[in-house]
Amino acid sequence: MRTLTGLAFFYCAVYTIYCLMIPFTQQLSEFAGRISWSNPTWDLFIVVFLLIGTLIYGFSMGRDRIIMVMVAVYMALVAATHLPYVPNFGASVALSNGFVIKMSTFLGLFVILFFMLTRSALSHAISSNGAPGKWWHILILAFFQVGMLVSVVLSFLPPDWLGNLSGLSKTVFVSPWGKFAWTLLPIFGLLIVGVSNEGARRQYYD
Repeated sequence: MRTLTGLAFFYCAVYTIYCLMIPFTQQLSEFAGRISWSNPTWDLFIVVFLLIGTLIYGFSMGRDRIIMVMVAVYMALVAATHLPYVPNFGASVALSNGFVIKMSTFLGLFVILFFMLTRSALSHAISSNGAPGKWWHILILAFFQVGMLVSVVLSFLPPDWLGNLSGLSKTVFVSPWGKFAWTLLPIFGLLIVGVSNEGARRQYYD
């Protein structure tokens, strides 16, 4: 009986995933058709920025500074997301639905918070005796954080400005589930790094 129940549950799960992947597969085909080096699109720019940004940002900053930046980004994002809208600030701001205010607030708070955090007790707690961290730790954290920043910037843009993006880019970075996923992925990356470090410590002491 348990075997039949397990098989039924497995079949339902596979069928549900298949149904969810149908529109995603169609968007992936559309996305692949838009990628062209002879006629670059914003989708191609996002992919290149995500890959190159991960490598440059990750290995230039190191694991500990990436974690500090991550904390500052989360704090600045909370403040910028809940910033009250000011309709009489200016015509340019009104036309862009607060994009200028949100981006300025996010970037300004990020710089201030990062500067403060690097000189706080949190910096000493995160520090790992100057060790840069394993290379795959750095790549995971950097990729998730760069992807989160792309999602944040695109989510601040007015809907009319996103018309040139493919359906896949919108789903991955701008949709409610996409923004939710990129918000959680850096935390998931920290958990992976933490579990890996804990396993390395146990092997060392054993």
